[in-house]
Amino acid sequence: MPRNLANAPIMILNGPNLNLLGQRQPEIYGSDTLADVERMCAEAAAAHHGTVDPRQSNHEGRLVDWIHEARLNHCGIVINPGAYSHTSVAILDALNACDGLPVIEVHVSNIHRRESFRHHSYVSLRADGVIAGCGVQGYVFAVDRIAALAGPGAARA
Repeated sequence: MPRNLANAPIMILNGPNLNLLGQRQPEIYGSDTLADVERMCAEAAAAHHGTVDPRQSNHEGRLVDWIHEARLNHCGIVINPGAYSHTSVAILDALNACDGLPVIEVHVSNIHRRESFRHHSYVSLRADGVIAGCGVQGYVFAVDRIAALAGPGAARA
């Protein structure tokens, strides 16, 4: 059966240090917690008659394993790879194996207004869209975009 938002969840992946949202550098990342983000994503998906599968890991290999799972069981991926954006060819390769699966990259801060090493993201090479600098609201934008790309009328293998 083709996967779409009506029959498969959106995987929400969060990389290193995002478990500390609301605690770590609130002047950059704000005061909302990862639990707040997960709730916002669930509400946004429900508005499109869908669900989310939120996950967070500080370990690159675990994120790669979850991307492999998503290619088989999910209708799209919203990913905030954190610092792995700038370093992980492994995450890029895993995402490249997700043929036809929509991927939206999210960054809470505007990575282009920060240190120069943050200006490049390997994940962006695969992402169907990149949302940066919109705070945690960027996750809602990403869920809405996945819904447009993988809604009930959009068949995904």
